[in-house]
Amino acid sequence: MTGEAHSMLLKADRLVPRIAVPRRGVLQLLPNPRPTPFTFGYLVVLLGTTLLLKFADPELTDRLLQLSSTDAHNLWRRPLTSLLTSALWLSDEGWLAYVVIFAIAVAPLERRFGARRAAIVFFSGHVLATLVTELPVMALISAHVLPNSAGHWLDIGVSYGFFTTAGALVFLLRGRARLVALAGMEAFIAVIWLSDDPLSLDSVVTLLGHAFAAHFGLLFWGPRLRGASAGRTGVPAGRQAPESVV
Repeated sequence: MTGEAHSMLLKADRLVPRIAVPRRGVLQLLPNPRPTPFTFGYLVVLLGTTLLLKFADPELTDRLLQLSSTDAHNLWRRPLTSLLTSALWLSDEGWLAYVVIFAIAVAPLERRFGARRAAIVFFSGHVLATLVTELPVMALISAHVLPNSAGHWLDIGVSYGFFTTAGALVFLLRGRARLVALAGMEAFIAVIWLSDDPLSLDSVVTLLGHAFAAHFGLLFWGPRLRGASAGRTGVPAGRQAPESVV
């Protein structure tokens, strides 16, 4: 989850076709507190932490980022703190880029399935993708295959949660639209990796995290969300819907 905000936005702009949408329609797509309280509230928190990084004392912000980083060393020493706080920071000042990114993936999922489900999908992907990528790094450091320095790098951001929600949305599409969206998502992951230093350890770890998060959303959450949606719409009038699987 290294500084990918600007590259993600630029590459997404190339991958997504430009569609003429009325101004009012565009405004309706943006997160707002009534239909998408989770997405809107999360963006407000990210704006606050971004402003904190910009205006607060650098020594304080460096300390906060070090405590929040989910690199192998910090994850071993502070597992709960790092997992809970690493998704509260952006690795650069590209907050507006994430407004667009959240409007593309997180807000549509929340509109369809509600704030609770959207939050569960998002944060489950963030936590699991972090553990899947950093636990092997821990093991390799313990086995002296990797140097101790491999466990010290700034690992913060929200991209794992974003790709999990994006993967779930891709599964919910049908026919050719699903294939096109899937190809676009895979290309997006590759572009982010190639736009960084692709041979560095942190770039490889981030690539694997993005790939895991996207396919976790696609293969795990996608079928469950579709099943929950079908069960909800298929309940006869007068009967109580079954409990959600999410």
